[in-house]
Amino acid sequence: MYKTTEIASSELVSDNPVHQRLLFPYMEAARIVHGNVLEIGCGTGRGVGVLAPSVTHYTGVDKNEPLMTKLSQEYPDFKFIDMFLPPLKDLPDNHFDFIVTFQVIEHIENDDFFIREAYRVLKPGGKLLLTTVNRKYSLTRNPWHVREYLASELKNLILKYFPTIDTQGVHGNQKVWEYYEQNKKSVEKITRFDIFNLQYRLPRRLLQVPYDVANRLSRNLIQKSATGLVSDITYKDYFLTNDAENCFDFFYVATK
Repeated sequence: MYKTTEIASSELVSDNPVHQRLLFPYMEAARIVHGNVLEIGCGTGRGVGVLAPSVTHYTGVDKNEPLMTKLSQEYPDFKFIDMFLPPLKDLPDNHFDFIVTFQVIEHIENDDFFIREAYRVLKPGGKLLLTTVNRKYSLTRNPWHVREYLASELKNLILKYFPTIDTQGVHGNQKVWEYYEQNKKSVEKITRFDIFNLQYRLPRRLLQVPYDVANRLSRNLIQKSATGLVSDITYKDYFLTNDAENCFDFFYVATK
């Protein structure tokens, strides 16, 4: 079955820096969440085991029936729902203490409805924990993303429904920045052939497979040239600061 590089593998060494970057927000969330938790876009379940000790009830939703079935078997005490969203169909108003949604909103066509639905199902005082990539540091167009945001764009969208928001950013140490620079050079070697700037002109769906091929090639090239760096990065090499403008990913916490 075709697997997109958009889902970073925890088993492939070349994917390790991305996997660790995606794992980091779950480690932070596990220190915050409690009670009844909804994860929108739980995917392969990367963070379920991390969040499990912190929650009383967990519901995960995603648009992948085989994955939801598999996760239901792995975590029989938790609830997993196959759901194309938004809306959060059949989930009640004012129900959850926390919502976790990491690297999801960039894939959603109607992002306004997405945020409105998150607000609806949260209890008063409940919190939305949301991450997504910072467009400022994207190296190329990602055709799997409907859109990417700048810090103020995402903040203003969320504030349309939530009265308060804490805007933080996911940053990396020297090892992470070294990997980013290596990746940047690798990507530039590939995109230099795009003399007509087709990555921004063609429809997203036409670019998804070529993007994945180039992305996999780039990750493999970095692994061969800097194997130690690629394998040594862990989630501990990422950290949060209040600088949401100059980060890899936004880490926003909004309160209902």
